[in-house]
Amino acid sequence: MANKRVIEVEAEGIRAAASRRRAGQTFEAITEWMAEAGYVTTMGNLFKPDVLAGVLYHPAIAGLMETDDGELVDSGGPRIIPVDEYLEILAMRSDKERADQQEYLLSGPLSVCGLCGTTLGASPSNAGARGHRCPPSTKQHPDGCGKVRINADLYERYVSEQVLGELAKPEVAELIGAARDELLSQAADLDKQVASARRRQKKLGADYGAGSGMSLAAFKAADRELTKLIREKSTKARHLKQVKHVPVGSVPDLVRWWKHAPLKAKKGLVVLLLEQIAVYPAASRGSRTVDADRVAFTWRQWDAAEQEPRSA
Repeated sequence: MANKRVIEVEAEGIRAAASRRRAGQTFEAITEWMAEAGYVTTMGNLFKPDVLAGVLYHPAIAGLMETDDGELVDSGGPRIIPVDEYLEILAMRSDKERADQQEYLLSGPLSVCGLCGTTLGASPSNAGARGHRCPPSTKQHPDGCGKVRINADLYERYVSEQVLGELAKPEVAELIGAARDELLSQAADLDKQVASARRRQKKLGADYGAGSGMSLAAFKAADRELTKLIREKSTKARHLKQVKHVPVGSVPDLVRWWKHAPLKAKKGLVVLLLEQIAVYPAASRGSRTVDADRVAFTWRQWDAAEQEPRSA
């Protein structure tokens, strides 16, 4: 549907599927009917429920597109179905479909705004498409600039390509096991620091309650600092622990493994390879391009003193 020209025989099937969906039929029932009626995908394959859902939920079928702010605007392309019918179909998504759509490969502290350094949050667009966004500044959270938003599908595809390219390097593949152990060791150290901070916080409260002479203002300030430390160290430890899901030894070809790997294992491998990804604004409004001009990687340096610098 990226083409500006509509192939009427294909559009006919999509319109019929959209009509059946609006009538309350399941995607499974619709795809069974489409197979019987002879409707196939552009590649000549039978429609599967998830493929059909992706088509009917895509704004292009209504001549729309998403901006970087997640707004639906006219794309100038053809409309296979009217906008109001498209919005009606979007509103019918089940809770399970919404939950499935909200899984993110690059969530957590890994992705940051290239402008202000704030961690990007998961932020679906108005059309329901997965996305990441720098949160706008608020009284409670004054750090974000709100100027960066990126489509998660495009972002994940680009990052995956770079990760697979890195995995293809023999010198990287050989170090996967040792690197995983190193990061798990760092996570264990962080857990110890968190436990120590919790003990200090508990003692702080006991001492203040026992009349140590500490002022209330000093107590609150110290308690606040310990709470912040515990939160930051715990978050980093959880982030690093994701590498435990990375297979080592039993998978001779990690590049091939990636294609069918569970999400938690892919997340672990991304954490293993990358310290941080900085995302910058799109070059133009509504841009669908993600490349090195928009995304900057900080690769992990394992045993940095003994290795040559790795490519960015």
